[in-house]
Amino acid sequence: MFKFGDIEIKRGQLFLIAGPCVIETEDVVFKTAETLKEISESLNLPIIFKSSYDKANRSSIKSYRGPGIHKGLEILQKVREKFNIPILSDVHSVEEIKIAQDILDVIQIPAFLCRQTDMIVEAGKTGKPVNVKKGQFLAPWDVQNIVEKFKSTGNEKLMITERGTSFGYNNLVVDFRSFPIIRSMGVPVVFDATHSVQLPGGAGTCSSGQREFVPYLSRAAVACGVDGLFFEVHPEPEKALCDGPNMIPLRNFKNLIKSLIEIHTFIKECNSSLTH
Repeated sequence: MFKFGDIEIKRGQLFLIAGPCVIETEDVVFKTAETLKEISESLNLPIIFKSSYDKANRSSIKSYRGPGIHKGLEILQKVREKFNIPILSDVHSVEEIKIAQDILDVIQIPAFLCRQTDMIVEAGKTGKPVNVKKGQFLAPWDVQNIVEKFKSTGNEKLMITERGTSFGYNNLVVDFRSFPIIRSMGVPVVFDATHSVQLPGGAGTCSSGQREFVPYLSRAAVACGVDGLFFEVHPEPEKALCDGPNMIPLRNFKNLIKSLIEIHTFIKECNSSLTH
């Protein structure tokens, strides 16, 4: 595997990417980061803090997008300095990558931009770890093209995050065959547990979601052998300015993660016994 900031994650070690969907206020961001840091330390589990400085693909022109790249990166930098935790955010253009690379520990390519060759190559050239969200419109084997584009830069620090596939209108479905298929390409695979229950555009001018299914899908993903899990969490999802219906309440997060660690440990033991 590879390092995220000061954290080194080894093969077979579960890690998390978690945080609010979008940067709202410093209070929300810091409260979330503080809780995630406590979870990381108490459960001995590496966590990368995520939050978007700009949600550029919101359903409505009236939707809240975030504070923008400069203010957003300033807040994220404070998170890293205050809590000593790696930070991740989305980028939306080659120009943004050039600005964000000096601040972010992990650069994320959003799902709708996962085939943008110039962005993937530019992100690779930074030498930083990069998380590419697999688009809802891609088959698992199509990810090989993303891997080849990225690794053409000489950078091997690539993760692929599965977030489901478009299924009819305003719905996503997860094909669990995707995890071993993408893993066979030699890259860590992350499961986006909260976006996978999103109902894109399901509320008309914004997306809806079904957070009640997050525990079931995340447990199944861990049993399938994913390397990491991606969650959007919030102190009060019902008041969140973006993606509230599919975010996990911060107060419930630790117990969910405990159950996932137990499954991960059990699966590792099973795999170990099968190879001896």
